[in-house]
Amino acid sequence: MQPGLDRYGEARPAFGAWVLQQVDREGPVGELVKAAKADRRFPRAGTPRDVRKHLNEMQAAGEMFEAVDDAELDWLCY
Repeated sequence: MQPGLDRYGEARPAFGAWVLQQVDREGPVGELVKAAKADRRFPRAGTPRDVRKHLNEMQAAGEMFEAVDDAELDWLCY
């Protein structure tokens, strides 16, 4: 599978955009989605690395980084 493509060979949305689409999620990823929607500076076109960097700059709680890890796995399987 090529980077940027899903398992069907179609373009995968940017990680940040994908996170914002996960409105029905619960748990840590759901909390990440809520925080991202409330943050005007959230890297919508960003990669998982960009999101982690942004969270680090915002001094986010450790749970948010774990949520990014979980979301990244789901995004990669998307």
